[in-house]
Amino acid sequence: MIELARRAVEATLTAGASDAEAYLSKETGREVRVHGGEVESLTAATKRGIGIRAWIGNRVGYAYDTDLSEAGLARLAARAAEVAGLADEDEFAGPPRAGADPVAELELSDPSIGQWPTADVAGLALAVERAALEADPRIAGVEQAVYADSAERVAIASSTGISAEYERSDCYAYLQALAEGEGGRETGLGFGLGRGPVALDPAAIGREGAERAVAMIGARKPESRSCPVLLDPTVAASFAGIAGAGLGASAVQRGRSPFAGLLGSEVAGTALVLHDDGLDPDGSASSPVDGEGVPRRRTALIEDGNLRTYLFDTYTAHRGEAASTGSARRGGYRSQPSVGASNLIVAPGDLDFAELLRDAGEGVFVTDVAGLHSGVNPVSGAFSIGASGRAIRGGELAEPLREFTIAGDLVAMLKAVRAVGTASRWVPFGASVSTPPLLIGEMTVAGS
Repeated sequence: MIELARRAVEATLTAGASDAEAYLSKETGREVRVHGGEVESLTAATKRGIGIRAWIGNRVGYAYDTDLSEAGLARLAARAAEVAGLADEDEFAGPPRAGADPVAELELSDPSIGQWPTADVAGLALAVERAALEADPRIAGVEQAVYADSAERVAIASSTGISAEYERSDCYAYLQALAEGEGGRETGLGFGLGRGPVALDPAAIGREGAERAVAMIGARKPESRSCPVLLDPTVAASFAGIAGAGLGASAVQRGRSPFAGLLGSEVAGTALVLHDDGLDPDGSASSPVDGEGVPRRRTALIEDGNLRTYLFDTYTAHRGEAASTGSARRGGYRSQPSVGASNLIVAPGDLDFAELLRDAGEGVFVTDVAGLHSGVNPVSGAFSIGASGRAIRGGELAEPLREFTIAGDLVAMLKAVRAVGTASRWVPFGASVSTPPLLIGEMTVAGS
C-alpha cells in the first residue's frame, strides 16, 4: 500500500503539482443486529480507495477514486492537479512536513477479528441479549443488541518526506434493555469495546443494561433547584467530547468556540485535567500518525485549571502561526483532513464512587442525557438538556429520577468541577473518551 501511495505522489507531481500527498486505506467491517433471539440484520463490507491532495503554490485540489491501477492513479493524479489549478489561492494552504519527531510503534490490531467467523460474532450478540433477559425477571425485553467490528490499514505518503503505514482494529457491542414495573417501562444501556471480539464480555454487557434499566423503575421528576451533580462516565464523556470539539483550532479561529480567546486562562477547576492522546494503546482513535502523516502525540489541553493549547492540524497551524499537534483526522479516503481530537482523556482523581456520593451530599446523579450535541450552543457553550438518573440523599443513591433538565454553560460547568473519580472508563459514543465520574459543585436542575 505504501508503494501505491508513493507512486500516486509521483504521478501527481508529473501532472504539474508542486507538492502532493496520497492517502490510501482499506477497511473491512461487520455489523450484526439481533432481536428476540434471532439475527435481525447482518452486513459485511470492504472499502478500499485513495485520496490525493495536490498543491500548486498556495492552491490546493483534492480527488479520490477506487481504481488503483497505474492508469487509474495517473487519471486521479491529473484530476487532483487540475482541481488545484482552478482553486482560489489560500495563503495558509500548504503540505504537511515530515518533521523531526519519531513515529511511535503501536500494536493496534487484534487478529481475532479475522479469526472469528460471522456465525461466532452473531452468537456473541445473541449472548449479550440473553444475558440481559436472564439478569432480572423485571426485564421485559431488549430493544436491540448490536455487535460491530472493523479492521483498517492506512498508508500515507507525500512529496515532503512523509511515509507512514499502520493497521488498526476495533470492535464493540451494546444493547438497550427494557424493564417493566410500577406501571412504566424504562431502558438501560450496556456496552463494551476492545480491539477484537475476545476482549468483549457479553454477560457483563447484558447485565449492565439490565441493571441500569431496573434501577430506573418508578422514576419521577425531581424538584427544581441548584445542587451538586455527579456525572456518570458516559455522561461525562459526552461533555468532554463537546469540550474537545471546542478546543479544535478551526472552531477557535472562526470564533465558534466557547474557548476562543481563553488560551492561558482559567477554564476549569483544578481537579479536572484533560489531555488529547493519540498514542494511548487502548484508545479507539489511536494511530502512530494523524490523517496527514504527522506523528501523533500526547497534548495537554487543560492542566491546573488553565487552558494550555488548542488542537492543530497543518492548515490551522499555518493560520495560527503554531505547530501541528498531530490532530488531523479523516473520515476515510473520500474526505480531506480536518482538525479534531483523537482520544480525550480525563485524568483520574482521588475519590472512589462512594466518596463522590458522600461529597455530593444532597444532589443528583445523572446517568443519561438526551440531545446533548444539539442542545449545546457551539459558540457560547450554553446548554439545557434532558436528563435522567438518581437522587443522592445523605451521600447515598436514592430514588430514580427522569424528565428533568440540567442547564448551564460549558466553561462555567468545567470551572465548577469539584472532584474526579478514581475509576475511568472508555466511552466510544460521539468521540473516543476515557473519563471517571465528575462531581460538579453546583448545577441547575429543572424538574417539577
